[in-house]
Amino acid sequence: MTPEEIAGTLTELFGTSAVATIAPGSWQIDTSTFRLLVLLSEDNTWLRVLLPILPIQQAQPFLEQFLEANFDDTQEVRYALYEGVIWGVFQHNIDTLVSADLSNAINRLASLHQAGLDNVFNRLIESRIRQIIQAAKQQGQSLQATMQTLERFYAEGMMGEINQTSQGREEVLTAWRRQLERLWNEG
Repeated sequence: MTPEEIAGTLTELFGTSAVATIAPGSWQIDTSTFRLLVLLSEDNTWLRVLLPILPIQQAQPFLEQFLEANFDDTQEVRYALYEGVIWGVFQHNIDTLVSADLSNAINRLASLHQAGLDNVFNRLIESRIRQIIQAAKQQGQSLQATMQTLERFYAEGMMGEINQTSQGREEVLTAWRRQLERLWNEG
């Protein structure tokens, strides 16, 4: 792709008012929800698209899950850490880049931005549930016995919120049951 084709693709995606050329081979896209940077390397051989996701202070407990997402989920984009910020990043050789790939990468970056911590938090929770399943199985517990233990923990106040209503507790236990049933035979 040429710089002109890149600019054209960005304009098609965001409109002329959102796309600003900040230097030759560098664009900034401002939307109501994010600021995207599109940068060519100094020798114009590589394109990098960057979107800040969240500060490292918020992301710190989930760094393992961010790296796992890079391996399993993010496809052509990646999470990266730079100057105290978790970024969504897409890099591609400009000679083999086509408009559809650039558009897809930008859409995926916007999706990562919108998800924020949701996906990595869910990945962390799922890993914890798998640990509970593994421990229960090592103790010879069945799925039903494991669920009864969790119900007892909630009834005794060892788990859950202090002021949790019975309806709230039932909703949480239903979610536990769904997750345990979904993951029980995998672990």
